[in-house]
Amino acid sequence: MKLALFSDTFYPQINGVARTLKRLTDYMEKNDVEYKVIMPSLDELPKMECDQYYAMKSLPLFLYPECRLAIPQLRALNSELNKFNPDLLHIATPFTIGLFGMRYGRKENIPMVASYHTHFDRYLAYYHLEFLSPLLWRYLQWFHRHFEKNFVPSQETRQILHSKSFKNVEIWSRGVDCAMFTPHKHDTFVREKYKITEKYIFLYVGRLAPEKDLEILHEMINKLPPALRENVHWLIVGDGPSRHIVDQWEKEHLNVTCAGYLSGEDLAGVYAAADLFVFPSSTETFGNVVLEAAASGLPAIVSNRGGVKEIVQDGLTGRICEAGNAESFIQNTVSMLDDPLLLQSMKLKARNYALTQSWSVIFGNLFMQYEEVAYRQNKSKTIIA
Repeated sequence: MKLALFSDTFYPQINGVARTLKRLTDYMEKNDVEYKVIMPSLDELPKMECDQYYAMKSLPLFLYPECRLAIPQLRALNSELNKFNPDLLHIATPFTIGLFGMRYGRKENIPMVASYHTHFDRYLAYYHLEFLSPLLWRYLQWFHRHFEKNFVPSQETRQILHSKSFKNVEIWSRGVDCAMFTPHKHDTFVREKYKITEKYIFLYVGRLAPEKDLEILHEMINKLPPALRENVHWLIVGDGPSRHIVDQWEKEHLNVTCAGYLSGEDLAGVYAAADLFVFPSSTETFGNVVLEAAASGLPAIVSNRGGVKEIVQDGLTGRICEAGNAESFIQNTVSMLDDPLLLQSMKLKARNYALTQSWSVIFGNLFMQYEEVAYRQNKSKTIIA
């Protein structure tokens, strides 16, 4: 199979979509699958000479600058794809690159699948643009009806799309590298590096932006019971448009550290060193960072809205709290830390759950669905011929 993958974001950008798609291309390389990624030019990337990548001029995407809107040069891109001669198109964006991919697939009668990664409609509320939501859904309904399968990462996302009359919606879940993210990477270096002396480390990893419900973190920093508050250090990992707000918290509170973006061993180390993962976002389609925390033996406190609630087993591997309710997060945090035996049990069960979430199995299932679509299309061509 020769697969063409269309995306607005890709490695080395640091977000869940980019990291998932890089995992996918790693899997394809390991299994000798020919692929080509059609993507925007990225400031983080050197000029890409590799045959597997085709980058186009681009502009930052409104509301989400980490993703970029490509400016397709249609003739050159057509030529590139004709030369590659793909058997299947996987379109991971509904924006300009995705539109071109869909147009090319329909014109050349190539089977196509798509994936839905981001609840952009939920983002609109955080930027006072809710009035655009009906228009956005109408566009997404039109766009996604052209594909043999539409992949989503969670049952919650699948239910939402079904309620919006989307068809052919299938689960493509996410895995985690349990060799990279592991409790065995716990050491004192993180405490030394960030000068942490408090008993507990509470960790947040993710984009720093309004749609991540960061105000819940701020309320928790200020309103935890005094006896607990003085024993907690908040380690916030990430970057984004709200970074200046988190930097201000760091100036106001001695027990807050903003570490910026971390990756690789540095990221694995902070997961392993922490005592609790706090992730209040209610806009996630999945929540890769919650699964990384679980692999590190780190219980999580999450929202009851979004795909994250399918990763955490309430009372077993963490707690599920009322979305947007800081008091719910505070009460659940206190109850967990008041029961050390429960906390230790959650650490073990979180790790054991993560061990069942193998990337190889997940990608194996995805390729079975790829092959089903490609086979059905080829059989149809044969019958017509």
